[in-house]
Amino acid sequence: MNSVQHTARVGLLFLLGLALIWVTYEALGSKSALSKTGYPIVAGFQNLKALKQGDDVRMAGVRIGAVETTQLAGHRVEAILRIDKKVTIPSDARATITSSGLLGTNYVAITLGTPHAAPLGPESEIRTYESADLGTVMAQLGDLGEKLEDTLGAVSGAFRSQDGQPSLFERLNQLLSDNGNKIDAVMSNLESITNKVNRGEGTLGKLVNDPAVYDQLLATITEIKDAANEARGFVTGAQELVAHVKTGQGTLGTLLYDEKATADLKAMMANFAQVSEKLSKGEGTLGKLINDDTLYTDAQATLQKADRALGAMGDSGPITAVGAVANALF
Repeated sequence: MNSVQHTARVGLLFLLGLALIWVTYEALGSKSALSKTGYPIVAGFQNLKALKQGDDVRMAGVRIGAVETTQLAGHRVEAILRIDKKVTIPSDARATITSSGLLGTNYVAITLGTPHAAPLGPESEIRTYESADLGTVMAQLGDLGEKLEDTLGAVSGAFRSQDGQPSLFERLNQLLSDNGNKIDAVMSNLESITNKVNRGEGTLGKLVNDPAVYDQLLATITEIKDAANEARGFVTGAQELVAHVKTGQGTLGTLLYDEKATADLKAMMANFAQVSEKLSKGEGTLGKLINDDTLYTDAQATLQKADRALGAMGDSGPITAVGAVANALF
């Protein structure tokens, strides 16, 4: 029984070793095949953050290549990325160096870009951006801790007495002691005010306790809102009227903006001024009727003669009446 178990364990270890050898071979084979068939692109950074040859290149989490080599290039460093020939990277995609975990290795992450952008060709350069690594974050946290410690020290110093000067609590205690009577008076006044409000005294008390006052106030506010709406409607109507006048619509718009109508109105007013001037001077028939009283006197005499002639016609026959009328008129 023991020999059988021993044999089984040896067999399992042998199979496990074969599996590890196969996985290693496939990983190395895929990388070597990629180095032969893929195309290179260049990614420039300020800091490679321990990125090394053989690290993954991923797009949206999918491995599409590996880091072929790293090199210095002036004031920056470059990573030559070997990309699988089956993968197309848009020209507006961006690359950054990120970590697979707190203790994981770094890799190059590439964004998807837009589908309509032109693809990057071999030996072309991809745009990059810097991302904060764990060391930078820890350094910033350290700086934040130091600033927080300084702030707490300053606050603690404010609460302690220094150089014979009283502390903040001592000053507050002294302030309360010196103004205790005033504080009591203020509290008493506040209590009195709240009691009056609770009893419904004063305007505020009525507003709080009397529903009728609240209803009146609400009705007044409603009337004010209605008046505001009416005023708004009036203003809107006035704006529309002004707009119509400005466009030359209507009688007023025509008079203000129609040059022909304005000229005709001016001509009419000029003619009216000439007629009134002639009337005032006594020119023409109407002017004489208005200014010359001789015509009035003659007309009055004629009417008197006609009256006498009609009286004579009543006292005589037809033939005699005609003669009487003729004598009376002429």
